[in-house]
Amino acid sequence: MSLKSHLQMSTPPTMSFQTLPLDTLRTRHSNKWNRFDDDVIPAWVADMDFALAPPIRECLASALERHDFGYPIYARNDPLPQVFSQRMQERFDWSPDPEGVVIITDVVQGFYVCFSQLLAPGDGVVVNTPLYPPILQGVPETGRRLVRNPLRPLDEGWALDVDALARCIDEGTRALVLCNPHNPSGRVFTRQELDAVASLARQHDLIVLADEIHADLIYPGASHIPFATLSADAARRTVTFTSTTKAFNTAGLRCAIAHFGSPELKARFQEFSPRLRGGLVAYGAEVTRVAWQQCQGWLDEALVYLQGNRDLIARTVAERMPGVRHVAPQSTYLAWLDFNDLKLNRDPHAFFLEKARVGLSEGPTFGEEGQGCARVNFATDRGVLQEILDRMVTALG
Repeated sequence: MSLKSHLQMSTPPTMSFQTLPLDTLRTRHSNKWNRFDDDVIPAWVADMDFALAPPIRECLASALERHDFGYPIYARNDPLPQVFSQRMQERFDWSPDPEGVVIITDVVQGFYVCFSQLLAPGDGVVVNTPLYPPILQGVPETGRRLVRNPLRPLDEGWALDVDALARCIDEGTRALVLCNPHNPSGRVFTRQELDAVASLARQHDLIVLADEIHADLIYPGASHIPFATLSADAARRTVTFTSTTKAFNTAGLRCAIAHFGSPELKARFQEFSPRLRGGLVAYGAEVTRVAWQQCQGWLDEALVYLQGNRDLIARTVAERMPGVRHVAPQSTYLAWLDFNDLKLNRDPHAFFLEKARVGLSEGPTFGEEGQGCARVNFATDRGVLQEILDRMVTALG
């Protein structure tokens, strides 16, 4: 079936939630749509191919009408810390102190500053691989020591290997990166798993750097538990990172939240000059506020659509890709596919780029456990996703 036919069969969007046609997507200036040749359909970096929520569009249009793109408001006067606290209370029954908030440009920047400011050169940082590449790469790039604790693959999904975690922590280990919901597996960790991590963090006095940027993208059957809610001790030692980047597709506006569970951690972070961290993009904080306060209805519709796309991938893999291992994610709009049993004799990213003209995320960039794997971004029009899957099936023969 042609791509045009697939697009015509796509689920009709509502007035507030709209997918964008392929011709429009190809005019975008984003990294996603400019990395590959025009005949390649990109399904890699975590951008959505959806129209922005109406309140966000209205916010930006209003700024354009006023020609209002000067320097953004100083952080000390910004209402965003209080909005963040209210959002966490409404969504996750967590009431973080707004005084613990630092507004930063993006989550990856926050991790790099934490590695540099909260740890000494050579300190060990535990990571659960496979893991989002920029955070994984940030450990050695800042002169810290990578301590790998691979997730344990199970038939029903990936799990935290708590026993292995206890064994890998040594006297020089000072921090643990917790990506929950997990990227790339889409796993949402249970309270039992998180409690076990909190116990080890207390026992070894570890700082916990919690990437919770996908927390708003949870499918039925799973629940997100902020790590800082587990106990007073867990809260004290945790830096929580989040943003509207993934759930509301605002990456280009460069705004994120770092919340510190103790004044000491926040003070050490802020010793790294804000001038070196760089200023916010005008209206990044305002759009973040609008997204959290006015766009939940749009996100609810988007999640229904994303769940349909997630299920389409699961069916396609089960029915048309024998030998490919995949567990439907509990969160995110990212599917992790394992092609190792097919023995493609090369990285799946390179295979599908050549044979299917589909651009996926390279598995090995997520760590050793990513060998033979690839990540698929399914936050796109269902017709486009169907074409991506058809091309992959055809390439596999």
